[in-house]
Amino acid sequence: MPKYNLTINSENKEVDTVADMPLLWVIRDLLGMKGTKFGCGQSLCGACTVHLDGVAVRSCSLQISAVGDGKITTIEGLSENGDHPVQKAWVEHIVPQCGYCQSGQIMNAAALLNSNPSPGVAEIELAMAGNLCRCGTYNRIKEAIMTASKSL
Repeated sequence: MPKYNLTINSENKEVDTVADMPLLWVIRDLLGMKGTKFGCGQSLCGACTVHLDGVAVRSCSLQISAVGDGKITTIEGLSENGDHPVQKAWVEHIVPQCGYCQSGQIMNAAALLNSNPSPGVAEIELAMAGNLCRCGTYNRIKEAIMTASKSL
C-alpha cells in the first residue's frame, strides 16, 4: 500500500492507504478527525467541504492520490479556539439547527471570504449554492457571511 505524506491543519501526517481512497475517509477514519462530515458521497451536498490550498473542495470525491503537496485545512484547523470570523458570526446569527451541514457551510464560507472579502448577496448565494442545509437556515447563513465579511 502506498504511503502519503499530508499537511493537514499545518501538521505533517503520514498515512498508508490505497490511491483511490477519498480524502474524507482519510480524514475521518485514518486520522480520527470527525469534524468533516459525510453527507451524500457524490459532491452534491457540501457537508464534506475542506480547504485544499485555501480553496473549498469536496473531500468525499477527492482521491488521496490527487492531493499531492497541497495543504489541507479542516474545520478543526480553521481556528484554534473557534474564533474565526465566520465561526463567530455563525454563533451571533444562531445559524445551526441540527448542525450536521455546518462544518461544510463554514469551510465554504471561509474560502469565499478568503477570495472575496466583501461579497454581495448574489455572490454569496452563488458561492454557497452547492452547500445544502436540510433545516433551511439559508437566510441566517447569508447574514452570518455578511457579518463575517465586515470583521475581516
